[in-house]
Amino acid sequence: MFKSRRRSYRKPRRSLPLPLILLAIPLALILLELSVRLFVGVTGKSAELAAYEGQPANVTAYYLQFLSQEKKPYDGLPDRGRLAAQRSLAGGYKLVGNQKNSFWQINEQGFRDDNPVPLKKPKDEIRIFLLGGSTAFGQWSASNQATIANKLEIRLNERVAQQRRSPEKYRPIPLPVYKPELEKALTLPLKLREGQYRVINAAVPGYASGNQLAQLALQILPYSPDAVIVLDGYTDLMLPSHKAQTDIPEIDGFLNNAPGHFWAYLTANLSNWITDTYLVKAIQYWLLRPQPSLSQLSLVVAEKTAPLEQHLAADPTELQGRVARYHQFHKQMVKLTTGANIPLVIAVQPEITGRGTSQLSPNEQKLLNELGAIYKQRVQTGYAQLEKATQKLQDAFPQNVKTLNFYHLYENFPSRAFYDAVHLTEEGNALLAEQLYQAIATVPKLQLAPPKKRGIGNDKEG
Repeated sequence: MFKSRRRSYRKPRRSLPLPLILLAIPLALILLELSVRLFVGVTGKSAELAAYEGQPANVTAYYLQFLSQEKKPYDGLPDRGRLAAQRSLAGGYKLVGNQKNSFWQINEQGFRDDNPVPLKKPKDEIRIFLLGGSTAFGQWSASNQATIANKLEIRLNERVAQQRRSPEKYRPIPLPVYKPELEKALTLPLKLREGQYRVINAAVPGYASGNQLAQLALQILPYSPDAVIVLDGYTDLMLPSHKAQTDIPEIDGFLNNAPGHFWAYLTANLSNWITDTYLVKAIQYWLLRPQPSLSQLSLVVAEKTAPLEQHLAADPTELQGRVARYHQFHKQMVKLTTGANIPLVIAVQPEITGRGTSQLSPNEQKLLNELGAIYKQRVQTGYAQLEKATQKLQDAFPQNVKTLNFYHLYENFPSRAFYDAVHLTEEGNALLAEQLYQAIATVPKLQLAPPKKRGIGNDKEG
């Protein structure tokens, strides 16, 4: 009546012991690492892969690496960059002297220059210092020769050579006496002072106006500049109003937190060890090819990684505070240079939202889309306030300062001008250098002055 059911018996599967699993994972990773190293060695790609830092070579070259006074990286702070900087009590931080890379060279004074700058100026040298942040420094440029400073120096020396070759194209000294010749002579441009022009790139990536003021007062003035150019504005719009200058990101809180410092040291070492394995590098280099965000490349030094729009002031009062700081520090620069009888040119740096839309390259269009509408609106508002601030300086010191606004400089530029929001291509650097040249050429102190007439009764008998 009842059917008996035979239960089928299955042998239980034996699972691997947990300790064996835990041991197998690292062994498998080690075997993979050895296999990748063997493959890379056989294909002759060892040097190529070893040089890869998880990002394009020029990005690694230009990222700042902050060092202690003993010239060692701070444990726990990112140290993937190659551009070494140290903390400075005067200016937040400064570039370490005597360092060289395939993209740049920093001389012993910490300036981006191939040669040292002696404190005593050679007899026939006319020195012009360029101050600013990463745009003036030449971020992402292929070499020192591709920067604004170098192109400006070449242009000025070409002008002097042209004056010697074709003196008839420039205003004669002394001026003609007769009216027809005098009127014609007055239409010609004044000659620049004769000499060897040297434009020294003293810009430092990440610098704001507070850093530049300290740098001008403590480092630049002792070198007896004949003129100073300041190209900035963007970092001041990004820097909170309660900060006087840019500093090493989160350095004070980091150094004052010993447990956090130790934990950061451990995690950073572990992270660096993992990212330096051939397995991880090979996956990134040949498969993933990670590219940094175009917008994030724009901000060289920041205490937090966030969309650029979040670094800009959303509150009008906060924006007013940032622009007031910018105005006040530049006013102090004007007073310093005026007291030393040094011409000062203040230029608001260009930014991609002033580019317009008619000549955008595909990369520039992609960047603008990534930045978004909120960023564009806040930048345009900020730049309008910077323009008012520089105009106030021009009105208050008409004889001592020349102000320029390059926000719309590339509006109709036919080639790609921007790598990111504020950093320029070599073609972009060339146009900006030409604009600075035009401004410098009209500075009275740098023009060849007519001989002073001796009045009656001024001669002294010996």
